[in-house]
Amino acid sequence: MSGFYAFSRFPLRSSLCYDVENPGEKWQSNMFEDLTEKLQATFQRLSQKGRLTEEDVDVAMRDVKLALLEADVNFKVVRDFVKVVKERAIGAEILKNLNPAQMVVKIVNEELVRLLGEPGRLTLSGKPTVIMMVGLQGSGKTTTTGKLARWLRSQGHRPMLAACDTYRPAAVKQLEVLGQQLNIKVYSEGVGPNPPEIAERALEEARRNGHDILIVDTAGRLNIDEQMMEELQEVKRRIQPHEVIFVADAMTGQEAVNVAKDFNARVELTGVIFTKVDGDARGGAAISIREVTGVPIKFLGVGEKLDALEPFHPDRLAGRILGMGDILSLIEKAEATFDKDEAEKMGARLEQGEFDFEDFLAAMGQMKKLGPISKLMGMLPGMGDIQKQIEPGMMDNQMTIIEAIISSMTSKERRNPKMINGSRKKRIARGSGRTVQEVNDLIRQFREMQKMVKQMPAFLRGGMTKRKGGGSGPKLPFDLPPGFGL
Repeated sequence: MSGFYAFSRFPLRSSLCYDVENPGEKWQSNMFEDLTEKLQATFQRLSQKGRLTEEDVDVAMRDVKLALLEADVNFKVVRDFVKVVKERAIGAEILKNLNPAQMVVKIVNEELVRLLGEPGRLTLSGKPTVIMMVGLQGSGKTTTTGKLARWLRSQGHRPMLAACDTYRPAAVKQLEVLGQQLNIKVYSEGVGPNPPEIAERALEEARRNGHDILIVDTAGRLNIDEQMMEELQEVKRRIQPHEVIFVADAMTGQEAVNVAKDFNARVELTGVIFTKVDGDARGGAAISIREVTGVPIKFLGVGEKLDALEPFHPDRLAGRILGMGDILSLIEKAEATFDKDEAEKMGARLEQGEFDFEDFLAAMGQMKKLGPISKLMGMLPGMGDIQKQIEPGMMDNQMTIIEAIISSMTSKERRNPKMINGSRKKRIARGSGRTVQEVNDLIRQFREMQKMVKQMPAFLRGGMTKRKGGGSGPKLPFDLPPGFGL
């Protein structure tokens, strides 16, 4: 990551930005960006004080309260949250602490984690385990059903889907298409039969074919109505689900909390999945829903792709909200995405202090699998301020330019950049559609990076690779995936 950053020159963000991967689409910020900025500004003002007085805490808590309310967090939740934080923050140990601002941040973080609730884990105890998906139309319920099936299969399960949304013909077809894309079986009887009967027969089919999980996609409506709830209750009575998951659109704000309360009263929810968390919603519903409904959040939908579903971790989400990053989720994503053999080869070369354009090209290929670099930056501690100054998509665009230039080199040139003379630079520039100056800049910056890799202490280079035991030099506090430090 740092290697790529060293190559980049980023313009400041303009007022209107577009996603490089999806031309024509307006770029949308992370859901909690505004809240994060306001909280960080509050903590920054606190850090400028040597010691805190009760008046300082009062002012800070007022700012925190306003930030949470503007983020659309439930008023009662905000009131109770600020009260608890204030009571802890004005304690003698805080006011006497040499770094009270950090202690206040620590308290806010701990209370935010408590507010978000325990990590939501699925109950997978049935034969098969039955998961019933409910929610309003337009919340992304059917797509989330496919995402959940994909995630469960990645955990070693054999899920089957049941298309029980017969009121929207496109929903049945959509689930069938998702099943084909994922190579996961979908039980479907079209839109004619009664949904409770379809669900019952789907359960029998799952048992016969040895599926250990059945995910039932039920009908959504544009609003709550009695017929809908009665049908959901009948489906639940027939299949006795182990999980009843409410799919909530994060963009609907506090209305999502109110709707969840209505669903919970009728079908007893066991969990919530928030969709469109990568959008520009204010995020208040995600913070409020656990406290208001008592229903745990189990997953977050962080994008449109079928792999864009993350298990919910309250401590990690709190870290993102407070601008502390989420390095654990980034590591898990890297471990699941990176080619292990390729990464281990790269890590071995790094340990020896070797690094050439071939290595860098391979590293970029690995990084691209993780998703847009601008999103990854938000998961790194301390990168929030830098990220705000960077035009969205420009890092990925810069990455594409670098890749084009390196790809225009011969394999010999990539392994030995010293042989690239003036005529070769012109050929590389023509082949990549860039200028000779850009080729010169890349080579110069790459040589600087090579020096950095060679000068890096051996134990740090080794820390970039997973150790299988032993090895010289101290280990890092946690091990990154092989080659991840690029």
